[in-house]
Amino acid sequence: MYDFRAARGDIVLPCLDEAEALPWVLGRVPDGWRAVVVDNGSTDGSAELARGLGATVVTEERRGFGAACHAGLLAATAELVAFCDCDASLDPGEVPRIARPVEEGEADLVLARRRPTARGAWPVHARVGNLALARMLRRRTGVRLRDLGPLRVARRQELLELGLTDRRSGYPLQMVVRAADAGWRVREEEVDYRPRSGVSKVTGTWRGTWHAVTDMRAVLR
Repeated sequence: MYDFRAARGDIVLPCLDEAEALPWVLGRVPDGWRAVVVDNGSTDGSAELARGLGATVVTEERRGFGAACHAGLLAATAELVAFCDCDASLDPGEVPRIARPVEEGEADLVLARRRPTARGAWPVHARVGNLALARMLRRRTGVRLRDLGPLRVARRQELLELGLTDRRSGYPLQMVVRAADAGWRVREEEVDYRPRSGVSKVTGTWRGTWHAVTDMRAVLR
């Protein structure tokens, strides 16, 4: 039996109806890392599929990206925690590279700056919303980021000490804001960004992007 207590890190994968993407995503989880799939109300059998593929599955009944992420953080046991989308747009195999600056004491939080690999991988409206938020973040905290990407790594205990409260789309931004306020060293590393599998629930639509931007602007206020 796999001893998850000895894992190098945990990868939190918020999941809502991602059965199409799960086999590829879980197949790319690197050695020494444990996949923690947080099922957030799936109706397509995602939880059962993930469990059958060897992932640790956590159920979070409260809907919301932040609710799923935080449930995964609470379920994590390793020193390092990564957050990654579960839709096959990002490769979990990149996590060790993204985690390296944290492991080596060069950074406290590393975010993956997305580099689209195909037309339509990152819709224009999502890029515009992301750029606007990055500029507002810079004015608020002084942290210069070009992407508030969902793939990120930090140490578990330090993340818990940030006291994150947002349970909607503002969770990723609140993490950066509170990290900056706490004096964390925040940096970016580039990763490939692929067209996602299935239908996007957030930034794949104008409405989803608007809701995400609204939640994140509330965090900045």
